[in-house]
Amino acid sequence: MKDMKTRYIFVTGGVLSSLGKGLAAASLGALLQARGLSVTIQKLDPYINIDPGTMNPFQHGEVFVTDDGAETDLDLGHYERYLNTPMSHKNNTTSGAIYNNVIARERRGDYLGATVQVIPHITDEIKSRILSLSEGPDAPDVAIIEIGGTVGDIEGLPFLEAIRQLRSELGRDNCLNIHLTLVPYLRTAGEHKTKPTQHSVKELLSIGIQPDIILCRCEHTIPAELRKKIALFCNVDQDAVFSSVDVGNIYEVPLKFYDEGFDQKVAIMLRLPARNARLESWKKLVNDFASPLGRVTIAIVGKYVDLKEAYKSLHEALVHAGVANRVAVDLRYVNSEQVNRANEDELFADCDGILVPGGFGYRGVEGKIEAIRYARENKIPFFGICLGMQCAVIEFARNVAGMERANSEEFDEKTPENVIYLLREWYDYRTSNLEKRDATSDKGGTMRLGAYPCTLTHGTIAHAAYGEENISERHRHRYEFNNKFKEKLGECGLVFSGNSPDGSLVEIVELTEHPWFVGCQFHPEFKSRPMEAHPLFRDFIRAAVDYARSHDRVEQAPGAATMAEC
Repeated sequence: MKDMKTRYIFVTGGVLSSLGKGLAAASLGALLQARGLSVTIQKLDPYINIDPGTMNPFQHGEVFVTDDGAETDLDLGHYERYLNTPMSHKNNTTSGAIYNNVIARERRGDYLGATVQVIPHITDEIKSRILSLSEGPDAPDVAIIEIGGTVGDIEGLPFLEAIRQLRSELGRDNCLNIHLTLVPYLRTAGEHKTKPTQHSVKELLSIGIQPDIILCRCEHTIPAELRKKIALFCNVDQDAVFSSVDVGNIYEVPLKFYDEGFDQKVAIMLRLPARNARLESWKKLVNDFASPLGRVTIAIVGKYVDLKEAYKSLHEALVHAGVANRVAVDLRYVNSEQVNRANEDELFADCDGILVPGGFGYRGVEGKIEAIRYARENKIPFFGICLGMQCAVIEFARNVAGMERANSEEFDEKTPENVIYLLREWYDYRTSNLEKRDATSDKGGTMRLGAYPCTLTHGTIAHAAYGEENISERHRHRYEFNNKFKEKLGECGLVFSGNSPDGSLVEIVELTEHPWFVGCQFHPEFKSRPMEAHPLFRDFIRAAVDYARSHDRVEQAPGAATMAEC
C-alpha cells in the first residue's frame, strides 16, 4: 500500500442511464466536505466527441462552462453547486479527448514506433487524467471519479479497465468502488426486485471490479432483509448497501445519505478522519425550500423547452433565487416558435417575469423578440441571457430606435443595421490560435469561452445587484454587440451598464423606464449556488415578487415545492 494524501472514490452505474450518478457523487462530496475534507470530482464520459460543445442540447442537455473555458458535461454544474468549488478542464474528460491526445502523441513519435493499443496507451492516458487531480501542493483529500454511461457499454470499457488497474497500483486502502444500480419496485407484485442489481454487479465483476458499496436507486427505502439479500449476492458487507430514494428536492439528497450513514461508511473504508458532518446550512436550505411564503410564475421562452435538462443550471439558479426570496418559483415553458402577437396575452397570462435564455441558430428567434417586446411594453420583469440579451438589443433597436432592419449577423448576414455582429478581431485571434481552423467547418473552440472581467456602472440595476464595480462572469458565444450603434441606442434609452474593462465589449444592457429589464451577454446561471443565489437571479425574482404583489397575486404557499427536479 502506498502512503497517499488523496483517496480515490470511483462511481459506476448499472442497468440504465440517468440514475443520478452525478447527483450521488456531488452529494457524497458535499458530505465529505462537511466533515472538513477537501474534495474534487471528475466526470469521465465515454462518448467520442472531444467535448459536448458541438452536441445538440436534445442529445446531451446543457453544456456547462468553467472559468477556464472548458465546455463540459452538465454534471459539473452539480459538482460546483454542491461543493461551492470551481471546476476546470481537469474535471471532465471524454473518450474523444483521450484518443485525440494519444493519436497526436503517436503522430509526434512519442511512442517510438510502438504499436499503439487500448492497453496500455489509452488506459495510461485515462489514469494520467485521473491522477492529475492529486498533483501539486493543494492536492485534495478525496477525489471522486464518476464514470459516465452504464457498465456493459462497449465505449466505457477502457475507463473501467483504467480504474481496475489503479485500484491495484494505488492500494485497496486508497481506492473505493461505489456502484449505483436500480432496484425497481413492481407495484403489481408489491415488492422490490433485485435481479437488475445482481446482473449489473455480475457484469462489473466480469471486468475485474468488485464494488465495495452498492447504492440502490429506488422509490422507497430498501428494507433490511432486501439489503441482506443484495449484500449476499453481490459479495459486499450488509452495512455497505444503501438506498438512494426519490426526493422532491435534489438538495435533500446529502441529508438522506447522511441519515443512511453513507458518508460514515465511506470514511471508515478509506480511513478518513472521524469527524461529524456539519450540515446546518443544508438543513436550512431544505427547510427554506419546503416552506415558501408565496409563489411567482416565470415564463422561460426558448426552443429547447421540451428537454428541461437543456436549461439545468438556469432552472437551479431560479430555484436558488426563489429560496433567497422565500418564494416558490413555478416555471412556464414557452416554445419561442409559437409566440406571436395573436397569442402572447394567453401565453404570458399571470406571469410575473419573462426570461429568454441563451441558444444558437435562427429558429425561434422572432418569437423571443416578440416575448421581449411584450415584457418591455407591459412592464413585466425581464431577464435576457446571452442570445436573450442580443434579442433584447434587436427588439429595442427595431421598436424603439426605429431601426426596422436591425438584426444579428448570425441571422441576416447582409443587414445594414447589424446591432449584433461577429467581432472579427476576436474571432481571428481565436482561430489563429487553433491552427487556423476554418470557421465554416469547425464549430469547436471558436467561441468566447470562460470567465472574463466586467466593469459595472454606478447607479444601475446591475451595480445595485452585485454591490461592487468589478465582476467576473462566464461566457459562451460568438457574436457581440456592435459598438457602432452604441451612441444611437443610448440616446433612445438603452443603458450599457456593464462593459469590458477597456470598454470595447458590452456585457450588460438595461432600461431605466422599466421596473426590472436586464440583458447580459454572459451566463450568470453557471455561478449560482444553493446557499448563495446569483445576484442577478436573486433581484430578478425579487422584482417578480414586487410585480406579483402589485397585481394582487402573490399566492401564499406554505410548504409548496418549487420546480427543482430529482
